[in-house]
Amino acid sequence: MFGGVGLYADDGLFGILAADVLYLKVDDTNRAKYAAEGMPAFQPYAGKPTTMSYYQVPPRVLEDGDELTAWARASVRVAAHEKPRKGRH
Repeated sequence: MFGGVGLYADDGLFGILAADVLYLKVDDTNRAKYAAEGMPAFQPYAGKPTTMSYYQVPPRVLEDGDELTAWARASVRVAAHEKPRKGRH
């Protein structure tokens, strides 16, 4: 789909690993944390302005296992509350 690896909890896609960069799912409950850190949204296609609701995890968060776990859990909650798309089971 996007040339990366999808991270799932139950049936919800909560993260993406693409080109050695970790992106986690966002919505209005956690997007501000990523924006405050200046992190970009995932762009699945180079050279195209299309973005997805996944943001790059800040390097400082990657270095702190407890904080990374908290950010990932927030993204798991976001994915769990997402409405299923047509064709998804």
